[in-house]
Amino acid sequence: MAKLLYFALHQYPFIITFMKHTIRIILVAFIAGFGGSFTFYHFYIKPDLAQATAQEEFSQVSDDNPHPSRQYATNNAVPSDATPVDFSEAALKATPSVVYINSISRGISYSYWDWFFGEGGGGNSRTQVSSGSGVIFTADGYIMTNNHVIETAERIEVNYNKRVYPAELVGVDPSTDLAVIKIKENNLPAITLGNSKNVQVGEWVIAVGNPYSLASTVTAGIVSAKGRRIGILEDKFPIESFIQTDAAINPGNSGGALVNKSGELVGINSAILSRTGSYTGYAFAIPIDIAKKVFNDLVKYGVVQKAFYGGSVVDYDFEHAKKYDLPTDVSFNGVLLEQIDRDGQAASAGMKLGDIIIKVNDVVVNSQSAFEEEMSYKNPGDKITFTYLREGKEKIADITLVNSSGTPELIKRKIFTDSNLGAQLEATRYGVKIFKIKDNSLAKQIGIPENFTVIALNRERVAKPEEVIQFFQKSKSGYVYGVTSAKQQMEIPFMIR
Repeated sequence: MAKLLYFALHQYPFIITFMKHTIRIILVAFIAGFGGSFTFYHFYIKPDLAQATAQEEFSQVSDDNPHPSRQYATNNAVPSDATPVDFSEAALKATPSVVYINSISRGISYSYWDWFFGEGGGGNSRTQVSSGSGVIFTADGYIMTNNHVIETAERIEVNYNKRVYPAELVGVDPSTDLAVIKIKENNLPAITLGNSKNVQVGEWVIAVGNPYSLASTVTAGIVSAKGRRIGILEDKFPIESFIQTDAAINPGNSGGALVNKSGELVGINSAILSRTGSYTGYAFAIPIDIAKKVFNDLVKYGVVQKAFYGGSVVDYDFEHAKKYDLPTDVSFNGVLLEQIDRDGQAASAGMKLGDIIIKVNDVVVNSQSAFEEEMSYKNPGDKITFTYLREGKEKIADITLVNSSGTPELIKRKIFTDSNLGAQLEATRYGVKIFKIKDNSLAKQIGIPENFTVIALNRERVAKPEEVIQFFQKSKSGYVYGVTSAKQQMEIPFMIR
C-alpha cells in the first residue's frame, strides 16, 4: 500500500498540487469566517445586548417595578456612611486565650488471629491522638473545653505559646458537653466573659479555634438563631439551648471560643450540622451563661449541681395541645408539663399534667430549650416560682429544688484513693472508674489503662469503689471486665505474685 501511494504521488504530481490548494482554501475560509463572525458580533450584536441589559437594569430598580427578581447595585444601595465590619481588635483580644488540645488514648487493634484464637481482651494496643480547642478561663491555668474533646483521653496535653503542658482533668458535664482541665502555669491571658442573654440574632460574632490542626484560626459570621435544640447530647438530662451561627466551624474547633465584636466570650463552640463531617453552613455554641455555671461548679465541687423540680416539659405546640385537649386557637406561649413525679416537688405544689408553665420566677419561657436553660442556672435548695396556666386561669407554684437524690443539699464529688491499687476510684452510671494511676502501681502492673471503667470482677457486676478496693485486697488472680476511655470493651486477666 505504501509503495502504491508513493508511485501514485510521483507519477501524477497534479494530485499533490490539488491537495495543497484544498488545504489553502480550507484555511482561508476558516480565517475569513472567524473574522466575519467576530466583526458582526462586535459591531452589531454586542451594542444591542448592552442596550437591552441597561434597559432591563433600569426597569428592575425603577419605581414602576418595585419587586425586582434580581437585586442590582445602585448609587444608594449602601449608605455613604456605612463602614465594613472590622474584627481585627476582637480577634487580637480573643486569640491569645484559645489553646490547642491533644487528647491521647490507648486503643486496641485486632488481627484475624486475635479474633479467632485470642482470649480475654486480646489485640494490640496503639496510640490514638485527637485534637480540639480550649478557652483559658483563669490566669492560673483553668481551661474550659468540650467533654467530647477529652472524654476518651488517658492523657491530655495543652499546646500554648510554643510549649506543651500536661493537663489535669478537673471535671466533666456530659449533659452540656463541657469539661474543665488545668495546667500548671500562671499569668495566662484569661478571656473576657460576656453575657449570652444579651446576644441578638443577626449580631456579628467570630469563632476562634484550631480546625484541622490549623492553630489560631478566626472565622466570622452572624448569630443565626438562639435556643436551638438539635438532639445530639446523649446524657440522661441533656441541656440544649445552643447559639446557632454561620461562622465557619470545623473538626478541631470544638471547645473553642465564640466571641462578639468586643472580643468577649459569648459561647463555647461545640457542634456542626453536617452530613459530611465538615462545615456546611450551620454551627452551634453553648451559651457562656450556661458555661459559667458549669465551670464554677466543677472547680468548686467537682460535679455540676443539677436542680430538679419533679417533672419534665415539652414545647407547647399544636400537636401537644390536641393531646391534652387544650385550645388550639392560641399563640402557644409557654411549655407543657408532660411528665410529673407522683411525690415530687411540682406535684406537692399542686401542679398537674397538661399545665402550661409561662414563667420561671420573672423570666418568660416559650420553648423547652429556654426553660431548661433557665433551670440550668439553679442549684438544689433554691426556691423558685412557676407561673402556669390551667383552664385559661393563671396559677402560682412555689417549689424548693432538690438534687438527684431528692434532697435540697449540694452534692460533692466522691473520690476514693486506694494505696494498694495506686489509683483513684469513682462511681459512675455504669461502674467504677479508675484514674490517676501511678507508675509501678498494682493497677499498672495488672494492665488497667487510665480512665478505665470497671463493670465486672470475675463476672460479677460492681457499682461501688469499695467493692473494687476489697476485691483486690482479697483476690490474687481473676478477670477484670470493663470499658476503656475510647469506649472499647476489654477483659483483663491478672495474676498477682
